[in-house]
Amino acid sequence: MMKKKRGILVLVLTAVILGFLSYTAIVGWGPTGTGAAKNINLGLDLSGGVSITYQTKDKNPSSEDMDDTIYKLQKRVEQYSTEAQVYQEGDNRINVEIPGVTDANEILEDLGKPGSLVFKDAEGNEVLQGSDVASAEGQVAQDQTTKNNEYIVSLTFTDEGSEKFAEVTSANVGKQISIVYDGEVISAPTVKEAITGGQCQIDGMGSIEEAKELASFIRIGGLKLELTELRSSVVAAQLGVDAINTSLKAAVIGLIVVILFMILMYRVPGVVASIALLVYTTLILITLNAFDITLTLPGIAGIILGIGMAVDANVIIYARIQEEIAAGVTVRNAIKSGFKKAFSAIFDGNITTLIAALVLMWLGSGSVKGFAYTLALGIVMSMFTALVVSRYVMYALYSVGVQNEKFYGKAKDRTPVNFLGKRKLFFVISIVLVLAGPVLMCVHQATEGKPLNYSLDFMGGTATTVTFNENMSMEEVDEKVIPLVENLTGDSNVQATKVVDTNQVVIKTRELSLDERQEFNQIMVDNFEVDEDLITSESISSTVSSEMQRDAITAVIVATFFMLLYIWFRFKDIRFAGSAVLALLHDVLVVLAFYALARVSVGNTFIACMLTIVGYSINATIVIFDRIRENMRGMKRKQDLAEIVNESITQTLTRSIYTSFTTLVMVFFLFILGVSSIREFALPLMVGILCGGYSSVCVTGALWYVLKTHQTKK
Repeated sequence: MMKKKRGILVLVLTAVILGFLSYTAIVGWGPTGTGAAKNINLGLDLSGGVSITYQTKDKNPSSEDMDDTIYKLQKRVEQYSTEAQVYQEGDNRINVEIPGVTDANEILEDLGKPGSLVFKDAEGNEVLQGSDVASAEGQVAQDQTTKNNEYIVSLTFTDEGSEKFAEVTSANVGKQISIVYDGEVISAPTVKEAITGGQCQIDGMGSIEEAKELASFIRIGGLKLELTELRSSVVAAQLGVDAINTSLKAAVIGLIVVILFMILMYRVPGVVASIALLVYTTLILITLNAFDITLTLPGIAGIILGIGMAVDANVIIYARIQEEIAAGVTVRNAIKSGFKKAFSAIFDGNITTLIAALVLMWLGSGSVKGFAYTLALGIVMSMFTALVVSRYVMYALYSVGVQNEKFYGKAKDRTPVNFLGKRKLFFVISIVLVLAGPVLMCVHQATEGKPLNYSLDFMGGTATTVTFNENMSMEEVDEKVIPLVENLTGDSNVQATKVVDTNQVVIKTRELSLDERQEFNQIMVDNFEVDEDLITSESISSTVSSEMQRDAITAVIVATFFMLLYIWFRFKDIRFAGSAVLALLHDVLVVLAFYALARVSVGNTFIACMLTIVGYSINATIVIFDRIRENMRGMKRKQDLAEIVNESITQTLTRSIYTSFTTLVMVFFLFILGVSSIREFALPLMVGILCGGYSSVCVTGALWYVLKTHQTKK
């Protein structure tokens, strides 16, 4: 009776918590709606923001100095949003686009007035430059003696700057080092001791505002080129309200289908999974708000994908419970054993993916960093809801009387499928799919001059500002203007941004020739009667700079290395780790081949797609390897290793199919209902999900077996 009361209490408490979370996510609390999904920071594509254009004082800056300035400025503006973009316009202009803010003057004031910054010793010698500073932040600290608040500027130097600063401070203890901005001394702190750690603090500020102002001067003065503000404006969302509405509709429909599927397949555990899934969804929305993570349209897609992947842990647990019931174990012990046996697969799979997310946060920049935050958040929430929420609700239902095994289902006794017997066929198919990418890319390089269909994000293009005779909404721009431009360029990757409180619309396309620019102008005149003199165009650089591409590649390589080490450590066998990484590489290359074949635009969503596949692929592989590891512990002497592998793959086959199906359902509805840019993300992602399911079932186990038996023979 006591257990029943406790079970009822848990169920009531779960209902109350779910209601609280749902209300918070939908409505929020207080006059500002704290915690509501509507208050999540949205990217420039969804909410608009501030656009600032700087011009270099040097009329002919070198490309190296421009690239360096753009990259450092990108790092500066990421304090506002990981989705902020910095790119080159023309020969000597730099555009900064920051989503989620509406006050251009405030941003300009906070960034500081661009100029030259140097550090000088007491004798007036220039000892450091602004470019030697990696970061500067105004902060509030507590004096250890008086316990009063004091206002400081915390500086972190680059590696080279740290060495210089150590030498300078060692030689100037007790003397002043002046910080000179555009010829004016803005601070002259006294060196108290030699500073060799690459970090220091400037104290003596009168207020936090003064500290932040000095920090902003130091930050913006750390750029190689001196900049002057040319213009600034508030821009509307690049995509209309329909983009968000259709994505949300896809999420709701997909979520309903997944819930119905789970209940149909797993009965009572399916109901529990549905409750855990709703808790997961509301927690994700609330924490996105709490951690100020900027959400873009690919981010919405990532969350919807996460909903599908969150089912995976529950599927692993419930499949185990059904196996235990089929083995004659009581329902209560089956529940206990199911959670226990599923833990290692869930833990290892999620920790491996979390390692990748943390490395991407550490080394990535721009959209890569934003994706990593969302991925890490999803992993933590998924583990919590599966291992904590599901467990307590399951035990509570059992305690209140849901104890008959018919409510939980029983795993069918399946004859092991001889997957290894067909491994040569699978290897041939995989080799053909993997090699198709480089072959197609070489063909496109020879015929079209570029191996992939690079979008504006990677190739740059032309930004044309059109002043219309009326104030058009973004929906009108999408319906009337964009189709005409797409027809002219033959490219569906056209981006439009409206300047708030004006009739101006900035339309970004691939690089237009002189004839195409004239034709563009004529289309605007003929269809909208605009004044051709008010149409201006400039060449723009890619928003994904070479440095950002380098950061992304470095982050993925380092993440893969750490994943390999973790799998090696957990499975005590380098062949498990090597097979998992090879399968991961296989999935990425197959999706790359699809990009080459279908000529899907390669832009920011390409990076998000590939990173998603990396996480999805490794998680699916770990589940099968975990079962092989478990079955090898109970391996009979006469039992063949091939039998173990085939049996392990067959035992996890239901999980592989169900997880692939639920994830595919979420992305499929996104593809059907989403706007064109989302469809270009969803289509290759569906290919990646199918490929990940195929490789985990048909390739990874076979790879490990070949490596294992080859080593044994040697």
